[in-house]
Amino acid sequence: MALIALAADKGSPGVTTAAVALAAVWPRRVLLAETDPAGGDLVYRSAAAHGGPLNPNTGMLSIAATARRGLVPDQLWDHVQPLSGGLEVLVGLGIAEQAAGLAGLWPTLGHAFASLADSPNAPADVIADCGRISGDTPAAELFPHASLVLLISRTEPEALARVRDRAAALAGKLHGGSRGAATLNSPVIGVVLVADPGNAAKLAGQVNDMLVHAQTGARVVGTLADDPAGAEQLAGRRRGRLDKSLLIRSARKVTADVYQQYGAAWAAQTQAAPQAHAARPPQGHGAGR
Repeated sequence: MALIALAADKGSPGVTTAAVALAAVWPRRVLLAETDPAGGDLVYRSAAAHGGPLNPNTGMLSIAATARRGLVPDQLWDHVQPLSGGLEVLVGLGIAEQAAGLAGLWPTLGHAFASLADSPNAPADVIADCGRISGDTPAAELFPHASLVLLISRTEPEALARVRDRAAALAGKLHGGSRGAATLNSPVIGVVLVADPGNAAKLAGQVNDMLVHAQTGARVVGTLADDPAGAEQLAGRRRGRLDKSLLIRSARKVTADVYQQYGAAWAAQTQAAPQAHAARPPQGHGAGR
């Protein structure tokens, strides 16, 4: 299992919508973490499983105090809230100023997210909504712990130019000088396009060629439908068959393609983990769910 980090370079291409959509159809147990230092959106968009609002104080804000004393991956579940549809969420910060409370803790969080796969009690993948990563956002400190970093982009020319340059910069930072073959480096850097379903396949091919030609070290891993109605349904603001929406249907294809390409490697890492732990003396674990 793995940590999958989603981010954008600039603007509002729909990182949170993409993260929720992918988590909603993820083939294994998954924890959705709102790790955007600018603040989370789900408190305002989604209802809790009990029908009322989500608690803004339980999530990234509450985990800060725990992490300062060390963080066992299972302790993440103590700060999770289920949404009305059952998706398990680590609610984001309320405002950007609260990010100061997480100063120095981002690598600790990244390690805990990545290690949740090895939990003997409640293993899960983690999808982290990192928001915008232009500048020196501290959420980028999660990336070295991720198996996959997905840059979300719309298809306007300026957006594609920015995602190309951002992918190249990330490859240089995370992989050093080798940028040509993303599949040989970890984390893998991928691009997900938010596009009109009618020409999504053609656009994906063209953008992928651009990324390869520019030697960014990134590849297009899929497209999500530009589906405002589906996004409204996902947020609970509109009725309809969410499972039939273009957004969710495209999210299923992205997750299937990701697992076809990378799932075997992630499974091998997870299977190797118990062997590594077996050589170590037993240690206590934090509280589970």
